[in-house]
Amino acid sequence: MKRYPCTPVGDEFVDEAPARFANSVVIAASPTDIWAALEDASAWPRWATPIKKVEWTSPAPFGVGTTRTVTMTGRMIVDEEFIAWEPGVRMSFRFNTASMNGVRAFAERYTLEPVSPSATEVTWTMAMAPRGISKLIVPLTGPVMRRGFGRMLRAFKRLVEDEYAGAAATSD
Repeated sequence: MKRYPCTPVGDEFVDEAPARFANSVVIAASPTDIWAALEDASAWPRWATPIKKVEWTSPAPFGVGTTRTVTMTGRMIVDEEFIAWEPGVRMSFRFNTASMNGVRAFAERYTLEPVSPSATEVTWTMAMAPRGISKLIVPLTGPVMRRGFGRMLRAFKRLVEDEYAGAAATSD
């Protein structure tokens, strides 16, 4: 499937992009447990409904420069590269290529901030520079997109609390 190149961006793009969507949730789990869920390729399709498959294309251990391919609904395939990687604190990735030509640049950031010994606030920020018709559509669909991302983040919370919370402590 044809892939369109996206403009390479750094982590600062998440703060500067023309279109940004941020949601936060407190999860009853440690940053280590939450990080385990973020690293687990099989977890993503279970909470991020557009994602059908995540495949790491770089070997572990993961870090800045790690790559993966994500297959989504609507025959969308993206090649991602991690631009920030601080285990238990923050991860960000950008699109290097996408099978649809609607974004010039795209990045996501996940930040984890402990709020107590057994709870962590997770903030998910999606940032993009739309191109073509998407420049007109994204501003109109922004509120709907923000609500959808909020629902997915709450699904991530349920997944972590049900399947990952306490896992790091019991695997040591």
